[in-house]
Amino acid sequence: MTAADLRLLVPEIVLIAAAVTIYLGGAFSTARRAWSWIAGGALLLAAAALWMQNPSTPEILGATAGLSSSAGNTAGQASSGTLHFQDGGSLGCDALARYVQWLALAAGALLVSLASRPLRFDGTPEYVGSLLLTVAGLMLVAAAEDIVLLFVALELISIPTYVLLYLGRGDAESQESAAKYFFLGVLASAILLYGFSFLYGATGSTALSEVRAALDGTETLPPGFAVFARLAMALVFAGLCFKVAAVPFHFYAPDVYQGTTHANAALLSVVPKAAGFVAMARILVAAMPGMEPYCWAVVLAVAVLTMTFGNVMALWQDDFRRLLAYSSIAQTGYMLLALAVGLAARDAPGAWNGIVALWFYLATYAAATIGAFATMEYLGRPERRLDSVDDLAGLGRTRPAAAAVMAVCMFSLTGVPPLAGFWGKLLVFGGALNVDTSGTAGWWFTAAAIVGVLNAAVAAAYYLRIVAVMYFRIPLATPSARGGRGAWTSAVVCALLVVGIGIYPGPLMRAGNFGAEPLTRAGHFSAQCVRSGGTGVSPVLDEARARCPCHPTKKKPPPPQPAPQLGMAATKKVPAPNAYHLRRALVLSRIRVTTSCHIILK
Repeated sequence: MTAADLRLLVPEIVLIAAAVTIYLGGAFSTARRAWSWIAGGALLLAAAALWMQNPSTPEILGATAGLSSSAGNTAGQASSGTLHFQDGGSLGCDALARYVQWLALAAGALLVSLASRPLRFDGTPEYVGSLLLTVAGLMLVAAAEDIVLLFVALELISIPTYVLLYLGRGDAESQESAAKYFFLGVLASAILLYGFSFLYGATGSTALSEVRAALDGTETLPPGFAVFARLAMALVFAGLCFKVAAVPFHFYAPDVYQGTTHANAALLSVVPKAAGFVAMARILVAAMPGMEPYCWAVVLAVAVLTMTFGNVMALWQDDFRRLLAYSSIAQTGYMLLALAVGLAARDAPGAWNGIVALWFYLATYAAATIGAFATMEYLGRPERRLDSVDDLAGLGRTRPAAAAVMAVCMFSLTGVPPLAGFWGKLLVFGGALNVDTSGTAGWWFTAAAIVGVLNAAVAAAYYLRIVAVMYFRIPLATPSARGGRGAWTSAVVCALLVVGIGIYPGPLMRAGNFGAEPLTRAGHFSAQCVRSGGTGVSPVLDEARARCPCHPTKKKPPPPQPAPQLGMAATKKVPAPNAYHLRRALVLSRIRVTTSCHIILK
């Protein structure tokens, strides 16, 4: 690992160092409220380090004026962003890594603020430090270009999560949920590691770029080794399905969500899910070419089962966290549908739509979910939590501001315009409808999109039921609202993000465009190096640009062609599979959605 690689790890090093400092400081100090401030400062330092590595982030994220119209940019237009990739290295710094790293820091800040109230017993330093480690793990997952580093990064999320679940509550139900998540998490990690071992055995390398080269025809696999690659795909997908709580690996989620705190439920619904989808995209979409005919069918079937099961089961739930656990399962199905689109239409405009929809939907889902859990945390008090949906009865009269924030989050999860969730569902279902209809794949995706729309209508019943309980039920009691100012700050910020993204979705869509570019470029495992802009913008990028083999100033010589031997036929090289040639995806200019829901109050 070179000095440039270490500089790329500065944000993660800052977070890990802060976590270790909090762990050690908690053993010698009785202060309980200072640790959240230290964690917040560490997140700010990590954000500053990430910004210094790439000062042109506003241009990439579309934060400047006039970029909202770029949501429909093509792959060629998106490639003008500041990107970097080290071919064969263990660390990457492409647009996808940057997008997920900024998302991780934002989610980490919201979660630290949400959990800023000290625990009732000793363990606050360990809780805050473990929270920082999960954020650092998600950032490492985004930058991992090697399956060993990817597995270590995933475990850097899982192991602190076990500690967080154990420290969340001190009752027997909490300990049971923590133990259940621990044993099932170990099983999922074993399955994932077993899949990685088959992938290494089939390709002979742990670097994802070399894995891709071995599977796309540029290197010859030994006879029969393609079977091991397919087995590796199945095992890796199964292990990652546990991270994202997809059917049939979802069974831990309802019990674990119900048995923990609102802050831990918010963490479980965002950080492991984001890490799982990033790992799926890195491995299934970008690193395993030629496996798409097997991948997209499996992912599509799991997506339909997941969204249907989650929505149907959520209709019967009265516990708020258990209801949002099934909601999280259903939301996973929508994101898997977007991933299936990217697999089925790889290197085509349809794939671009699917991957962009995945990253956009992930961000909007995280904002709405954290906002809902933060509101519940704010309304409760240490000695009495709000657990049931009926506890919110009459909240519109007793706590109108909190009811408004909760309603905004529920409407966004439903997909009501003009909130952020509407654009997320529009991108997902629109991408499914734009898959090539000349073959059988198009019909399958059209049917899946119809099932998804029907599931969204079913989901509106239990989301709007919460809104109806708040505004049309007689209040049973006035919530104490002693959950802390940090929880209320997180709730308000999430509500503002949901409304702001819904009104002005262009910047986040452009960020999703750049995040999708490394996975949809033909001929590269990841994004190309910076081809535009002068030097001196960032020392890290300048050094990486000088070393990158795909930079125009450093041409890579063609590999020598061996001469055919006498008496033997020349070996014919099998070309890589051609990309799909599809027409551009239709621009959806205006869609009117009319939803009629009949809510029966108990």
